[in-house]
Amino acid sequence: MQKPMLSSLTPFNLTFFLSSPKSPYLFPKPTATAAAAVTNFSLSHSLQSETLEILEWPSVCNHLSALASTSMGSSAAQKAQIPFGKSKSESQKLLDQTAAAVSAIAAIGSPPSDFHSIEDVSEIVNAAVSGKLLTINELCAVRRTLIAAKALFEKLKALASKADSNRYLPLLEVLEDCDFLVKLERTIGLCIDCNLSEILDTASEDLEIIRFEKKRNMEKLDALLKEMSSKIFKAGGIDSPLVTKRRARMCVGVRARYKYLVPDGVVLDASSSGATYFMEPSEAVELNNMEVRLSNAEKAEEIGILSFLTSEIAKSEAEIVYMLDKIVEVDLAFARAAYARWMNGVCPIFSSKDGKDLDNGGAEIGISVDIEGIQHPLLLESSLRSLSDALASSSRSALSSKDGNDVKMVYRSLSSGVSDFPVPIDIKIGYGTRVVVISGPNTGGKTASMKTLGLASLMSKAGMYLPAKSQPKLPWFDLVLADIGDQQSLEQSLSTFSGHISRICNILEVASKESLVLIDEIGSGTDPSEGVALSTSILQYLKDRVNLAVVTTHYADLSLLKEKDHQFENAAMEFSAETLQPTYRVLWGSIGDSNALSIAKSIGFNQQIIERAQDWVERLRPEKQQERKGLLYRSLIEERNRLETQAKMAASLHSETRDIYHEVWRSRTAENKDGEVSYSPAVQTSKNTVDLRGMRAEEASYNLDMAIAARESQSVLFVVHGMGTGVVKERALEILKKHQRVAKYEAESPMNYGCTVAYIK
Repeated sequence: MQKPMLSSLTPFNLTFFLSSPKSPYLFPKPTATAAAAVTNFSLSHSLQSETLEILEWPSVCNHLSALASTSMGSSAAQKAQIPFGKSKSESQKLLDQTAAAVSAIAAIGSPPSDFHSIEDVSEIVNAAVSGKLLTINELCAVRRTLIAAKALFEKLKALASKADSNRYLPLLEVLEDCDFLVKLERTIGLCIDCNLSEILDTASEDLEIIRFEKKRNMEKLDALLKEMSSKIFKAGGIDSPLVTKRRARMCVGVRARYKYLVPDGVVLDASSSGATYFMEPSEAVELNNMEVRLSNAEKAEEIGILSFLTSEIAKSEAEIVYMLDKIVEVDLAFARAAYARWMNGVCPIFSSKDGKDLDNGGAEIGISVDIEGIQHPLLLESSLRSLSDALASSSRSALSSKDGNDVKMVYRSLSSGVSDFPVPIDIKIGYGTRVVVISGPNTGGKTASMKTLGLASLMSKAGMYLPAKSQPKLPWFDLVLADIGDQQSLEQSLSTFSGHISRICNILEVASKESLVLIDEIGSGTDPSEGVALSTSILQYLKDRVNLAVVTTHYADLSLLKEKDHQFENAAMEFSAETLQPTYRVLWGSIGDSNALSIAKSIGFNQQIIERAQDWVERLRPEKQQERKGLLYRSLIEERNRLETQAKMAASLHSETRDIYHEVWRSRTAENKDGEVSYSPAVQTSKNTVDLRGMRAEEASYNLDMAIAARESQSVLFVVHGMGTGVVKERALEILKKHQRVAKYEAESPMNYGCTVAYIK
């Protein structure tokens, strides 16, 4: 068989370099360092994953999945596998891709419709590599994907050629290294008609010849059988001429009593009633044989063609997988762009490390985080749900029709704007600030504001626009680590406080100079005085080890840190004294009150309870805390003294016991005669005692044998058999008398009732 050949393909190789520690025998310190690095990486990855859950990052990704155009992009978003930039430059590249996609949607009204013809053929490729023969439909899926991917690239190139600048270059750079396997696509097209799902005659010369011969042979066979069937009909042997196939052979129908009309014919089958035979005339035997041979040859040739195409796809595995990855990258860029247009998002910029950012006029800006009017993305859920429903309906329609016109209508409406809910907030933090302490009332928005900053950092790192005004600026963070919510764990025996402290301890271990740390209600869940002390120490530690730490608290003392160190900054959540309601605005540089008593009073709480609470507030002022600390200190000293006394008593008792043991041993040794074996003192302990009471005779025998075998030489074994019916005792004495390891044994005595002492050789 002659098969069409594709040009040789250059495989795409991915090489991963993993550094390995030196031999532990020569360089023990690097090995320990490497092991610590692995542990640190694992802990860092675990904390980052938990932080993503805390900040509800999967919900943001789920919103993106509704905007993805391919099943691969949608799946990646649903699994929260949106890529983050591993460096500031990588995140900037993602933002540039999003900006290019925003321009493309503005130009054509929606993401390119070619996305909808791109299928996830990774499983098909894997099947080909494993040696499984691909079907016609699977081969056609690969061909459609190659055609659509190439068309997508050409469409982006056409857009770029019409633009005055390089605005589309970031998207083109993603796809320019892809091999779209044009020759493979054309080869599949020459071999298979994907509209009819059949292999073409021109797939190979042999197949063309076989099908030609098969057609000519079938024409002869059909003519012969029709003539024979007509004769049978005229002779009354059948109601109407009947030519059919039975057992893969062509034949004619004839009534059973007229079978003589087909002389030397072979009965292949009969009707269910037995009245009609299906017979193969002798003249048709050779033609039927030829038909079978040609059909088998055709099937073998088709399998050969499918096998050839399967092998070509297997050879192109690296190119196809690489191309699919890049398609997903572009698809996610368009999804981020659609999301940005829906929420009227703006592109963030990353502030520099040295604090020398310049404004449009060239003047230096001394603010590290400058975000104006940002809204929490997840609080727009109701609007996004309507968008998702519309997109899902449009996507299903587009996938069925292979036409994206209906999606364009949805995307044109994305820029219509969003509501003023949730309340926008401003976040402004100077370059020298390393720790921000946010105070204010409950339900005032402290945690939501902190989460908004965390999500903004993650979104910018992933190349997403922010729902803010102007041009938001913030640092690039290598890690965003959060301790928000109740860390209580009954399974791990952690209280709320210990759960928080355990997590903060891990955060301190992995945080770096480029990390963002978010801690909600730091130091809560324990004694307020100790909570303030511990919180102060943690914040002092963080200020020298992270890029930025933001904490919320009800401890007024933490707001005093700013007075002693310029690296600290305060912020408060505004509370309206008139309405007794929070306004959710952040007041930077201010100190907030919790307003717990005011809130309780506004909702009609018992006045007596509120007045008593006010008295307690006065008592718990910082100046009253010293007395409480003194009481705690004295209590701890008393507990330490009690434990020391108990430890001394235990040590004395242990020493006396050892003295008695050695005295007994020396006395036994002195009593031994020359040449007589010396045994250890017959002092009964749990280790040299076997208790047979309550056992049946067979079980007691087994346990006694095991105990004798386990004892060391020249030792004693106390066999506790009790009295009972005496069966266990008799069996025990019988075993001790005959056992080769038992030198002698002493029967029970009034001092050792129900117990026999055996001496082991």
